[in-house]
Amino acid sequence: MSAKVYAEDLLETTELSRRALSMPMPLLDSEQKLGQFAAGRSLFNQMWVIAPSSDEDIDGLGPLYNSISCLACHSGNGRGHAPDGPTEKMRSMLVRLSIPGENPFHSEPHLVYGGQLQEFAVPGVPAEGRAEIHYEYSTIALSEGETVTLRKPSIKLVNPGYGEFGEVLTSARIGPALVGMGLVEMIDKQEILSWQDADDANADGISGRVNWIIDDATLTRKIGRFGYKASIVSLNEQIASAFQADLGLTSALFPEENCSDVQLACQQAVSGGKPELTAEQLQAVSFYLQFLAVPAPRDQSKPEVIRGRAVFDEAGCTACHRPQIKTSSTAKPAAFANRLIAPYSDYLLHDMGEELSDHRPDSGATGAEWRTAPLWGIGLAEKVGDRVGYLHDGRATTLLEAILWHGGEGQKSRDGVINMPKADRDALLQFLKSL
Repeated sequence: MSAKVYAEDLLETTELSRRALSMPMPLLDSEQKLGQFAAGRSLFNQMWVIAPSSDEDIDGLGPLYNSISCLACHSGNGRGHAPDGPTEKMRSMLVRLSIPGENPFHSEPHLVYGGQLQEFAVPGVPAEGRAEIHYEYSTIALSEGETVTLRKPSIKLVNPGYGEFGEVLTSARIGPALVGMGLVEMIDKQEILSWQDADDANADGISGRVNWIIDDATLTRKIGRFGYKASIVSLNEQIASAFQADLGLTSALFPEENCSDVQLACQQAVSGGKPELTAEQLQAVSFYLQFLAVPAPRDQSKPEVIRGRAVFDEAGCTACHRPQIKTSSTAKPAAFANRLIAPYSDYLLHDMGEELSDHRPDSGATGAEWRTAPLWGIGLAEKVGDRVGYLHDGRATTLLEAILWHGGEGQKSRDGVINMPKADRDALLQFLKSL
């Protein structure tokens, strides 16, 4: 059976307003399904409250947390951003923590502060501290006299709530855009596997590899597809882990509060239920994210976009940012099955070089390895958000800056962009903005 072409169909939206990344797929054509979508959206936007409260359906926030809602880090389902300096608080960004070890692919959570710094806490529970972001600035020269200023971030942990942090590894992460997640889960496994080239057998400088994750429920290996390190297998797990780590809401998948053994006040805080996020609520949010419509590409017939697409290919970007990928023939719902979709990712880990390394092993990935970032909808980022960042830590404030940070397996493409005629560089950016 030939794959159905990903075009203007039941999966896409042509919306261009601030709601461009928040539209339901047109296939949700019944009142019941649209009602389910709306219910999930309501929970996604919900500002959760501290237990006990008069509304038990939305309490359980904390005891330690980073945000009071999903929306806070994913405004309009779009991208977060990094603070501009140490005095600005992290509003759509968090910091992962671990302690140094000998394994280059795995690390252990901090014995006191766990795997993520929580800057907020309910009354009576000390917050864990605060992360300051500091920048070192540099200027890079491009062809034809163009220059770009880049900022390299570093993290400083201050105001420890439970004793000194000691030797700790950190990794800053902004909230990613959320469209297409339901389709990502349905990508044909064999297609991803076929693109692996861990030893660079074809000598093209690209050596992507799958991040194999052990599914605790079945004790089987599965391909990691979600997260900056491709460390999460399923959409449900991605959602539940974010609720637990970011909002402090337990679920059947993550039933324990994010309190370490020494955080006694955290352990003794009032719970919002066991679990706090019900199976029905988790399913509602999952339904919402599964059926978010993917933005249809725009201006594809414009000469500059056509040229930009050719430049994107000529620069070697498509070696990782794959223009098309097929979903499984057995994908559910049936409308997702046997589709050619255009996320512009291979969902493999790639070594992106020293400059982008966070020097922190994480769930099967080294500090320098990152999952190829999907590009669909990226051209609408600034339409949806007043302020957005690019790359995992938001250091880049423009698409061009993001390209110029590519190293390692992306170095050759980055150098090509630096040296190409400015007109080609501009066309490349116009193509990206059309996605």
